[in-house]
Amino acid sequence: MEPTKFPVNRALNVIGGKWRPQVYCALEEGPKRFSELEREIPEINRKVLTDQLRELEQLGMVKRTEYSGKVLHVQYELTEEALTLQPMMKSLCKWGMDECEAGE
Repeated sequence: MEPTKFPVNRALNVIGGKWRPQVYCALEEGPKRFSELEREIPEINRKVLTDQLRELEQLGMVKRTEYSGKVLHVQYELTEEALTLQPMMKSLCKWGMDECEAGE
């Protein structure tokens, strides 16, 4: 079987990387504007955040909604498919916190 055919590789493609888990966590509580995401993940630069959001949108994990009016604004939110990842993401966060505490 090709490595790309393994289900775990699909999952890692969707959640893997330095910034994706943080984007998922930032959007966990509901839709946010780009500037809100920047404040929640201050270490990420604008280009990287933009790229991550686009990639997650292409993967079907993030929904981008434009609101027109006097000032155009955009909100990002997790899709239903992405929300199915939340139990796993919470487990990974707990595991990471437990490991940090064990190493202290």
